[in-house]
Amino acid sequence: MAQSSPQQVGPSSCGATIAEMEKILTDEEVERLIDASLDARRNAYCPYSKFQVGAALLTKDGSTITGCNVENISYGLTICAERTAVCRAVAEGQRKFRAIAITAEMGTRFVGPCGACRQTLVEFGLDWEVYLATPDKRYMKTTVSRLIPDSFSPEWVTLGERQEG
Repeated sequence: MAQSSPQQVGPSSCGATIAEMEKILTDEEVERLIDASLDARRNAYCPYSKFQVGAALLTKDGSTITGCNVENISYGLTICAERTAVCRAVAEGQRKFRAIAITAEMGTRFVGPCGACRQTLVEFGLDWEVYLATPDKRYMKTTVSRLIPDSFSPEWVTLGERQEG
């Protein structure tokens, strides 16, 4: 049964070294974002793994855009909730994000994005917040830059420019 309000959890003994306690969002914004990711999670299409994941992006203008995982019998064609949300946001003209909430259930552990999703998040900046949540609304806050340190990011890639040296 879901709690009435979210509960923040800090670094834990199960390797959650990326957790941060300070957050930019208000408690109300975090709750709305987690609720939106929970709603999206209910729509997940996961007939093979039965592993439902929901994501909710908070854009710079205050819009919330959701996504869920969509599996395919050809497993490599499966798309994660995080990338679904990002693709929907881009299709709606959104490119600047404040935060994302990702909800999944794996016992007491928080489920972080896969490598492909982490790289997709980096494409839109390193300094926005990531809330990893469980269905009972416990959450751990981190940032994109903490999820993928020393990332391959647009900030340092120069395309078509001649490098000296």
